[in-house]
Amino acid sequence: MFEMTPREIVAELDKHIVGQDAAKRAVAIALRNRWRWQKLSDDVRKEVTPKNIIMIGPTGVGKTEITRRLANLMGAPFVKVEASRYTEVGYYGRDVESIIRDLVEAANNLVRNKKRSEVEKHAVERVEDKLLDLLLPASDWHGDGADREAAQRRERTKEKFRDKLRAGELEEQAVEISVEQRTAPVQIFSNMGMEQMDMDLQGMLEKIMPRQSSKRQLKVREARRVLLDQEIEALVDKDAVHEEALRLAERAGVVFIDEIDKVCGPEEGSRGPDVSRQGVQRDLLPIVEGTTVQTRYGSIKTDHVLFIAAGAFHKSKPSDLMPELQGRFPIRVELKDLTRDDFVRILTEPATSLTRQYELLLATDGVKLKFKKEGVEALADIAYHVNQTSQNIGARRLYTLLERLLEDVSYSAPDAAKKTITIDAEYVRDKLEAITANEDLTKFIL
Repeated sequence: MFEMTPREIVAELDKHIVGQDAAKRAVAIALRNRWRWQKLSDDVRKEVTPKNIIMIGPTGVGKTEITRRLANLMGAPFVKVEASRYTEVGYYGRDVESIIRDLVEAANNLVRNKKRSEVEKHAVERVEDKLLDLLLPASDWHGDGADREAAQRRERTKEKFRDKLRAGELEEQAVEISVEQRTAPVQIFSNMGMEQMDMDLQGMLEKIMPRQSSKRQLKVREARRVLLDQEIEALVDKDAVHEEALRLAERAGVVFIDEIDKVCGPEEGSRGPDVSRQGVQRDLLPIVEGTTVQTRYGSIKTDHVLFIAAGAFHKSKPSDLMPELQGRFPIRVELKDLTRDDFVRILTEPATSLTRQYELLLATDGVKLKFKKEGVEALADIAYHVNQTSQNIGARRLYTLLERLLEDVSYSAPDAAKKTITIDAEYVRDKLEAITANEDLTKFIL
């Protein structure tokens, strides 16, 4: 992924997200800078820190979608969190260091999957040999094992069975295998700041408790999957995975902090459930600045983790954040409200646009859905109007409208006599105009 140029990254994002060019350019440059940073010499690299980004814009305009698509493009550990889920140390809830522990878990999963794919070919060969041993147990062969003729005869039979196994002729044969019984994880409920102790204690208990295994009769096709998992686990070096995951999270990790505006601190003297908001900012600051966090796999430095924050900032503004935290997000991008033309493009342009999704869904019931241009435009007009006259929820309004528009079609699709449905402007107005005309009903239903 890091080999992609900013222009190529934006082109990939354009396939799925309409508009918001400034935000796309900002994240594309940030990712390219990660690649550039990797090319620097060691003495220079430690002096260069990522330029964190804060995205400002109302809900439903693409902040989360840009980052989610970015995660799909990246070959790097990525986590998305909501700032409002965290509390100041001393209050009930998760502490902000758990964000970095989640990032390390994501890195661990990435590295483990890569290692698994590397050893899979060897594991498949070992599984094949194990299956052959199960299908041809040594106890079924008479005579001394040292008997050369008997050994050759068994080897020839084994090769015949190998050919049949590869040809899929033995898939329904039953074999008995040993399956390890996984013990249920021990859940420990503790006060704030004790999450790491919980994980360490749980891991320790899992190592101490004896592993139990049981014999199971499975068909070859089922036994192959179980044995393959066992062999891959045996071949993967867990310590090497953990070590590589820590380094990957340190050098390439990306954290997306959504709803950052929700932790803009309350005014002086306020009381109530939000008193820890300012404390969350104070706890976030060392994480973003660069600190060392202890995880179950070892310690990780956050100096070079890229942080992307986002918020609607309806009731607050970025300057309401602590000055120290503001300074750690030097790149600011404002995302624009979606226009009527944006809604038309969202409905039709992306590779898996909303209209395309509904066409494919109903096609599974044999119903052909056809969206005409004027139908899409009428739907965009209504979405824009409802957003302007009630709560503006951006592109998410289209989901609500489409569900309402196609409710009857979706309900009757399996046994519908008419298998082609055309969505034109008249159809859209017929289904939605009565609701949109009534402002109170609009707020309730749409």
